[in-house]
Amino acid sequence: MRRTALLLAMMLLTLNACAFSRGTLGEEINTDTINAIKKGVTTRTEILAQLGAPDRLLQLNGRDLFQYYRYDAKVGSLLLIIANFSRVSVKSDDLFVIINREGIVEEVIASKHTDHLDFRFWPFGD
Repeated sequence: MRRTALLLAMMLLTLNACAFSRGTLGEEINTDTINAIKKGVTTRTEILAQLGAPDRLLQLNGRDLFQYYRYDAKVGSLLLIIANFSRVSVKSDDLFVIINREGIVEEVIASKHTDHLDFRFWPFGD
């Protein structure tokens, strides 16, 4: 009986697995396309032709704010019989284009963070 219990306990402790997954949301924002946008020159029509419809459109005191984004997520999981642990890492690339009432780009704000997104397998701490 003790041997059976010990054997069962050892089997349960050794039956585990690891899982890794990745997901993205949105289209990649090309750096060359961002650099081609010129304040005071580029028009709303040109932005729409280059980037398509924005992911989000907001009104700011008569100006349009176009937001384009891309999210990247990576998940590492430790799967045990008794408990499962996962760690999710999420970063985003964002592009904000403010267009004035005349339809000309007033401001461009861009950030790119998804290049350095690591899998973090261990679910505890950094």
